[in-house]
Amino acid sequence: MHELSLMDAVRALALEQAARHGARRIEAITLRVGSLAGVEIEALRFAHEVVMADTIAAGCRLEIEAVAAECFCAVCSQPFAAADGCCDCPACGTVSRELLRGRELQLASLELG
Repeated sequence: MHELSLMDAVRALALEQAARHGARRIEAITLRVGSLAGVEIEALRFAHEVVMADTIAAGCRLEIEAVAAECFCAVCSQPFAAADGCCDCPACGTVSRELLRGRELQLASLELG
């Protein structure tokens, strides 16, 4: 389960930022997760509970912002939704070589107390 190691990295970042801002508690963590990131959300939620235990983030909320995959068509000069990772432009059929978003796993925000 690579979600455990991913959440461990999130924990390190969150605790570092909390210390930098003098926080005594982390109330919420918001992550942006792309649809093509290869992350199982439920496994990430489970890992969150395990990894945050015994820290100032124990019991904090985990909020997930889903990011839909989007490609760019060089022929049409337009972005388009890449549903299910399909990168064929719906207007002209050209296979896009440019993924604009959808693979991210980012720490978007922290709610500190």
